[in-house]
Amino acid sequence: MQVHADQTLTTARHALVTGASRGIGRDIALRLAADGHDVTVNYRAGAADADETVAAIQALGRRAVAIPADVAQPADVARLFDEASATLGPVHAVVHNAGVMQNAPISPDTLEVFDRTIAANLRGAYLVLAEAARRLTQGARIVAVSTSVIALSPPGYGAYIASKAGVEGLVRVLAQELRGRGITVNAVAPGPVETALFMTGKTDAQVEHLRKLPPLQRLGQPEDIARVVSFLLGPDAAWVNSQVLRANGGFA
Repeated sequence: MQVHADQTLTTARHALVTGASRGIGRDIALRLAADGHDVTVNYRAGAADADETVAAIQALGRRAVAIPADVAQPADVARLFDEASATLGPVHAVVHNAGVMQNAPISPDTLEVFDRTIAANLRGAYLVLAEAARRLTQGARIVAVSTSVIALSPPGYGAYIASKAGVEGLVRVLAQELRGRGITVNAVAPGPVETALFMTGKTDAQVEHLRKLPPLQRLGQPEDIARVVSFLLGPDAAWVNSQVLRANGGFA
């Protein structure tokens, strides 16, 4: 089998993961480190969690740095990339995972929830993807985290779904805008994953209902999503571009 130049990845690569101090982002960072990446661990709050993630990456024999930045702020995002490159060298892969979820009905009374969600999830994705597009070079990979709940559209998820549907749109457009540069842009859309973000505000009955929705009849685990991201950043995904991979156990 012929292997094209853009399918081979060097062993010393640098991945920048936003929202990597805990939950899905932490597991993504650890998996990428196990794959041989040095990792920039971005976080907005929770320095202790970020430091623990860095220590765990270093225990795997890879270099790591924790950099605080609010992805909704252009200056923060530019500084994040600057400091990451200055510390660990050029960035070869960006995984945009940072985001928030707060359920509320679509109502004039919940506009603040909508604005906050769009700022963190959609504006943040726009800024991180835009900065990645400006800086990354041939053979780089970009992955954004979306959600499989888009297909179900349950009550209370209006702002969250609107923000994540926008992220999927950005991924598809950016893949076209990077035409000819050898950079892939994809999204991963998890189903229900057992994280603190997912569990917050849900009753035991609601969690049990969601657990039974996928044919596999279990909640996803952060490492399930990390494996998919690992694939998209690896050599076997060189021909996967402008796609939304729904990692959800058949949830939707």
